[in-house]
Amino acid sequence: MGYAGLSLEGKVALVTGSARGIGAALASGLAEAGADVAVSDIPSNRAGLNEVKKRIEAQRRRSMAYDLNVLDLEQIRSTMGRVTADLGGLDILVNNAGIRRRSPALEVTEEDWDAVIDTNLKGTFFCSQAAAGVMIPQGGGRIVNVASQLAVVAGENRAAYCSSKGGVVSLTQVLALEWLRHGITVNAIGPGPTETPGLLEADTRDADELQADLAVNMPLGRRMSPEELVGAAVYLASPSAAATTGHLLIVDGGWTAR
Repeated sequence: MGYAGLSLEGKVALVTGSARGIGAALASGLAEAGADVAVSDIPSNRAGLNEVKKRIEAQRRRSMAYDLNVLDLEQIRSTMGRVTADLGGLDILVNNAGIRRRSPALEVTEEDWDAVIDTNLKGTFFCSQAAAGVMIPQGGGRIVNVASQLAVVAGENRAAYCSSKGGVVSLTQVLALEWLRHGITVNAIGPGPTETPGLLEADTRDADELQADLAVNMPLGRRMSPEELVGAAVYLASPSAAATTGHLLIVDGGWTAR
């Protein structure tokens, strides 16, 4: 018999950017903990999204898949309404949708900066705002933002990304203070280097450069798997986290302990 304090039975969750990588793992993990899970991503990732939906349904949980671009505010609002109508409410939001672009600070373009900040920070805020509009009349809910260990330590060639994730942590604290009176907790997870398609696409280093970086900075000695973040998300979404809010839970293989 599982520990009831970590059960998500009867809860409805929405995970953004959940067609692959961390989002897909968190969506499946929330379902395993008992939640019905809505998944969402940009239309070009629809095939992956449908596969994640099937995995959730194989766990005998309800799931719906939605096309959602977190840069489209009207689409954000309509998606929150559709989740509520289709699954009967919205108790948990996981803001996972995000992008990264690596380049030296002197070479960052306005387009690069805006794309990263708008997706990672603006998208997180407006998804949270729309979800709170649903959660407050219900009496509360859980919001879990996916930040990064790079919210608290610097990384070369990541000016926009570090700025966006630092902003997510600050935003998490502000929303936690404002919305606790409504029964909503707002927390963040700070993953370390995690083996995801997005990371691999953005990382231009060769194998030797990567291993040298991990040897210096990563006591774990390897990149993490997305599944190693599931426990943190389940806890922050669970009844056990009722008094945990405004917190950044870093899961980084010891990176920031150095």
